[in-house]
Amino acid sequence: MKNLLPGILAMAAVVVASNILVQFLFGNWLTWGAFTYPIAFLITDLMNRIYGVAAARRVVFAGFLVGIICSLIGSQIMLEFGPAVPLRIAVASAIAFLTAQLLDVSIFDRLRAGVWWKAPLVSTIVGSAVDTALFFTIAFSASITVFGAGADAAINWSWEAVPFLGQGAAMPLWVSLAVADWGVKLGVALLALVPFRLLVAKYSRLPG
Repeated sequence: MKNLLPGILAMAAVVVASNILVQFLFGNWLTWGAFTYPIAFLITDLMNRIYGVAAARRVVFAGFLVGIICSLIGSQIMLEFGPAVPLRIAVASAIAFLTAQLLDVSIFDRLRAGVWWKAPLVSTIVGSAVDTALFFTIAFSASITVFGAGADAAINWSWEAVPFLGQGAAMPLWVSLAVADWGVKLGVALLALVPFRLLVAKYSRLPG
């Protein structure tokens, strides 16, 4: 378990930071969280390759629990525009994170015997697509009202009707944010192959 501690701490830090940063726009179609959250897939894949599928799942579950606790604490910290981590954001993040990361672990394990880049790339692409769809729908869709009027008020900025990515038909802002977010995740998935390869070669006794 001691060997997994850096992975657990890194995962928890990514979840908490992303929960906060997803509320702040970077330009018109991205949130700051789009740049931090994809690191979670790199962490999971590294743990999977170096320590195995069981260890990767332990890191996911441990990071999930720590992240949820920190997010719930953040929901009680009031900032100028509301809580640091709105409850709706925390719940959406938890569901999307656990589903996507466990899917990533399973796909990676099935492909681990192939060429070195296939498992991390395919598992991250599929996992990130599921994560984006679940997170943005639960966190921002106006059709989901179970969180109450107070929670909806905190994210009603995302319902503004705007041209899709500035070009297409008018849609809620969060739809454009979701598509742009996934685009960033695809880019990060490709870039992450470099540190993945280097770190696996350094720390794993298995072939990279």
